[in-house]
Amino acid sequence: MSSNFYIIDTSSLVELNKNNPQDVYPGPWKKIEDLAKSGRLVAPKEVLNEIQEIDDTLARWAKNQKKIFIPPTPKQINLIKDILEKYPAIIKINRKYDADPWVIALAIELASDPQTSLFTIKRIVVTEEKIRGNRIRIPFVCQDYKIEAIDILDMFRSEGWKF
Repeated sequence: MSSNFYIIDTSSLVELNKNNPQDVYPGPWKKIEDLAKSGRLVAPKEVLNEIQEIDDTLARWAKNQKKIFIPPTPKQINLIKDILEKYPAIIKINRKYDADPWVIALAIELASDPQTSLFTIKRIVVTEEKIRGNRIRIPFVCQDYKIEAIDILDMFRSEGWKF
C-alpha cells in the first residue's frame, strides 16, 4: 500500500475525463474519489475554478467532491508570492483562472508539514504537464522546490491500480 499524498492539477482531471469519461469508465473515478475520501488526494480551490471554466461534465463531478478542493491558507498566499517572483511565466495572462502556482504552493506547504507517521509520506504533484527545456511549467518549478511531479497514469501505477 502506497503512502503517497497527491496534489492534483486541472490538466490531469481534464485529460482523464477526455480519455476515460465517467459514464464509460467509472473505475478510475471511483478510485480517485476513494483516495480523496481517505485524505490522500487534494487540489487547491483554484483547480475547481479552472474546471468550471472549461468542462461542464467534469465540473458537475468536481462540485460533488467536497474533500478534494481546499481553500488557500495564508502560508500558500505567501508561497505564491515567492513562486511568482521567481517564475512569473508560470501564470498565463490570457486566463481568468490559473491554478498552476496554487498547485505548487499547496504541495510545498504540505511537504513542509511535520511527519506524523512512522513511514515516509511523499507529497507528489499530479499533472499532465512535462518538462520541456526551460519552459516554466509545473514540473520545472516543482523540481526547484524538490517536489516530485508525475502524470495521472504514474499515480495509478504507484497506487497499484489496474482497470
